[in-house]
Amino acid sequence: MRATSSVIVGRFAETGLLSNALDAASRCSGRAVFFVGDAGIGKSRLAGECAYRAYERGMPVLRGRATSTGLVVPFRPLIEALSSRFRAAGTPTDPELDPYRPALARLVPEWRQGSSPGYPETVIELAEALLRLLSVLGQERGCVILLEDLHDSDTETIAVVEYVIDNVADLPVLLLGTLRPEPGVALDLVRSAERRQVATVRELAPLGDADVREMTASCLEAAPDEVPPATHERLAGRAGGNPYLVEVLLADLLDSGQLRRSGDRWEEHANPDASVPTGVVRSWSRRLDRFDEPVRELLLCAATLGSRFSVTVLQTVTGFDDRTLFSHLRSAVEANIIAPDGADPDRYTFRHALTAEALVASLAPAERAATARRAALSLAAAEHELGDEQRQLMATLQLAGGDRHGAARQFAGVGRRMLAAGASGSAVTLLERARSLAHESDLRGITESLAVSHAEAGELDAALALTAELPPVPPRSDAAEQRGEAHIRIAWAAVMAERVEEAAGQIRTARSMLGTAVRPELEAALDVVDGHLALLPGHAGHGRQERAQDAARRAAAVAEERSLPVVACQAWQLLALLSRERGFDEADACLERMLAVSEQHALPVWRVEALVRLGANTFMRTGDPARLETARTAAQSLGALVPTQTVDGLLAMNAVMRGEWDGAHEIIERSVAASARVRNLGAHRYLLLASAALAAHRGRRRDLDRAMVRFRRAGGEESLLVPLQLGLCRAFAALLEEDRAGALADLDASLAWEREHPSFFYLSGRYGLRPLLRILDGPGDRAELDATLESPGADLAWNQLFLRLAEGVLHGRAGDTDRAVRSVAAAVADADAFPLARHLGLRLVAGAALAEGWGEPVSWLRTSEEYFYGAGIQPVAAACRAALRQAGASVGQHRGGWDRIPAPLRTSGVTPREYEVFVLLAERPGNQQIARRLSISPRTVEKHMASLLNKTGRADRAALCEFSAECAAERD
Repeated sequence: MRATSSVIVGRFAETGLLSNALDAASRCSGRAVFFVGDAGIGKSRLAGECAYRAYERGMPVLRGRATSTGLVVPFRPLIEALSSRFRAAGTPTDPELDPYRPALARLVPEWRQGSSPGYPETVIELAEALLRLLSVLGQERGCVILLEDLHDSDTETIAVVEYVIDNVADLPVLLLGTLRPEPGVALDLVRSAERRQVATVRELAPLGDADVREMTASCLEAAPDEVPPATHERLAGRAGGNPYLVEVLLADLLDSGQLRRSGDRWEEHANPDASVPTGVVRSWSRRLDRFDEPVRELLLCAATLGSRFSVTVLQTVTGFDDRTLFSHLRSAVEANIIAPDGADPDRYTFRHALTAEALVASLAPAERAATARRAALSLAAAEHELGDEQRQLMATLQLAGGDRHGAARQFAGVGRRMLAAGASGSAVTLLERARSLAHESDLRGITESLAVSHAEAGELDAALALTAELPPVPPRSDAAEQRGEAHIRIAWAAVMAERVEEAAGQIRTARSMLGTAVRPELEAALDVVDGHLALLPGHAGHGRQERAQDAARRAAAVAEERSLPVVACQAWQLLALLSRERGFDEADACLERMLAVSEQHALPVWRVEALVRLGANTFMRTGDPARLETARTAAQSLGALVPTQTVDGLLAMNAVMRGEWDGAHEIIERSVAASARVRNLGAHRYLLLASAALAAHRGRRRDLDRAMVRFRRAGGEESLLVPLQLGLCRAFAALLEEDRAGALADLDASLAWEREHPSFFYLSGRYGLRPLLRILDGPGDRAELDATLESPGADLAWNQLFLRLAEGVLHGRAGDTDRAVRSVAAAVADADAFPLARHLGLRLVAGAALAEGWGEPVSWLRTSEEYFYGAGIQPVAAACRAALRQAGASVGQHRGGWDRIPAPLRTSGVTPREYEVFVLLAERPGNQQIARRLSISPRTVEKHMASLLNKTGRADRAALCEFSAECAAERD
């Protein structure tokens, strides 16, 4: 007879919630649900019920559990969840996951490629990759990820769970988590998610008396009224409505014979004077006494190792041979005390965490400590190298055995290794634990490591507070050097957070610790941090860039000499940025050296960084995206989501400038939302800027305005992208509306902003479009153009187009028509990559050529008119036609424009010319504005308006404008 219930009792509301959540996930409406309750209250049973119902629907289920042993293993529940699925079903092969496999390799061993160094993805990048994986798994019927005992989870897993909660709403995914109501980051996260209404949280209450009776009846395979009253009273009174305790106490009654079946009914034969368990500990103590001594010893050792234990470790501690070990394990399994762990073939698990706790508690304190010490010594004497998880287990056993200081050293060693591996959150947890246990002689080093861990985990204030508590050390000693290294690492974190004063303070402290005779390696690291600090806004002093460059050159020289490849890459990267103002050749030389160092020393992250920057420079100089594509492939092969999104922003802008609008839209769509989710703010803003440029270069004012709103909300107008927003977006939109004065005003505003906020962006119009417009409108002259030609920005192919056209205008104005024509021809010939800019430039200079009698303005206007008409940019096409008529040239009519008109309007008799007016009405312009943009008279606009009102059946102009806006929305 089993003492476990085969049905879920008293949880109707919770099972209903799960059914609704599963339905929603199958409809691509994701949910996050959490069950909170004390140990044994039934959280795991509800999770199992959810898994069963999901399996019935054909939904993939991924199930993982945090360890309850106190061991810190980054991403343990997630690794287990993915393994539980892929062990049986195999890993997915969908091409959509290709960019995410390298990042997911941290969770999926089958996707790891040898021992080659990989990209150290951030937790958020990993979370985004997990979301994509869950989306693919659930694309047909939805999928479920179950994460149990999150109160015992590591901080990295909690960060991933938070990301999934915030982004699961539109995905075919149900996230179900369970946890105890214990203070900690997991409970804080769940409460916060509940307050923000992005998760549903249910606290599981104890079962009522009727539910306890029904559960007892289920265990006994009897009707509720067949449960002996005394048995029910005993279970209801002592279990407190906890299902697990009901089962444990019932099992004790059955095992002891106090409750047994007599004929067709159950009877309790308890002797009032008999020894009756007063709690779970006594209950388990009685059950344990019924086993043979070797099995009892094995179970007590296993419980000492935790509620989940490794067979390998258990064998090391007990010394049993394989045959004896597995014989005893089978006995414990048959007694329903432990079970094989389905997620890991080397592990077994107690049926409930409370079971292990109760078994350990059944020992006398001295015996408990002796058992822990014996297990710790067995692990320390093991012949094989201990992993981090086993070292944490040894520390836990040492602590239970009374060796606090030994435990501290083990926790500190694992924490430092996790810090080196990038798991700074877990490092903080372990080092804080070590600090609370450490001997005074170890305390200083542990505190220094903890401060660095806090800094690299983004908790700079905590790091600074710890450094302030550190005791002084003798200057220029080994201890001072170790302290100085910690201050350098914290300074770098402060620079990355743009905390200028704090970074400067850490650098000063490091230098005072290290003195004047600093090891070259540390001096180089200091120079790199100092160089980046000198570039931050608000850093005091003159000649910031000169100081930064000097520091970077020193660091590069030392790093190359001393074989410090990471420092060398940091220095060359900084030098490349600073060299841009002197020209791209010098900047590219620095980047090529950075690339060579990264490849020589197998530093894939720095190689990608070099390729991205080289690709960006090549794209700006020539318009050729090939090297950027190479950089994207390299980043994607590493699973480097942040660099990949950065490259996508550059590729999208490149596609806009090349007139490849569909390609630009595709690139933006694939990365803009993901970049926001992973908080890659720089790439996200640039992608939004590319979206705005796309709208501007297509002459779509309403789309531009919407894009600008998104850009502003992302903080774009407080970023260094403002000049591009003004010069590459707004100024171009104005020119495509034939508003040259407005364009020049935007370009002037861009220049004013750049003078207040120096930057290294060269596509703002300052070095190309603005000089051309100023020369066309009069104020610009040869001296201004020559000054622009001397700048590095003049090397960009995009800018060269406008500068050569400006030269042509000046030559024509001076009467040198041959040189004028050659300048225009050279500009056009070298700008094949930029069709819109080329034709816009021809349209702009044609007016000057007509007025001054040089070049082939009629041919230029006809070419431009054909292009802009085909692109649907009617204001410029109309202006070209008007200029041709003023020049006395024949103007061909585009009578074939009927295909542009939507069928309902075409059948109403709307003509192509009327349709041009109709399209503009979505913006509600006046007749004068329409006339200017289409280069027709206001009288003609009035005639077209009257005809449109008649043909569309709209009552007035407002209704017609509304109709135009509706049609525009449909076109979008």
